[in-house]
Amino acid sequence: MLYSIAILGDDSRVAAWTPAEESEVMDRHTQLRRKLTASGSLGPVIRLQTTATKTVRRYSDRKYITDGPFAETKEQLLGIYVVDVPTFEDAVAATEFLNFDGGIFEISPLIWLSVGVVPEKIPEGEICTAQPKG
Repeated sequence: MLYSIAILGDDSRVAAWTPAEESEVMDRHTQLRRKLTASGSLGPVIRLQTTATKTVRRYSDRKYITDGPFAETKEQLLGIYVVDVPTFEDAVAATEFLNFDGGIFEISPLIWLSVGVVPEKIPEGEICTAQPKG
């Protein structure tokens, strides 16, 4: 079954990580991606650039664009994993690799609607600037 694992946290706390803390968290992400890849369970993995986030709101016939998510909470969506695992418990187990102080993980079953457009292959660890192929 397909699940999304939304990774939420306080972006200012994440930005304050030391290089060693960042490396330790990213090493665990690498372990999880390798494990899920080996079992054929890894879908898209996305890390958001939250400092560049814009929010679009529509009211009646007007559109409003503002900087940032500016929710009433400090937690922001930091990234998403899509995994194809047999059970909800397997998706929960994946969060053990992703865990960090203050981290929140929302797991949702997904309904596949269409293949859509996939970006060109990007080397692991690089920021996606590729144009979609298709």
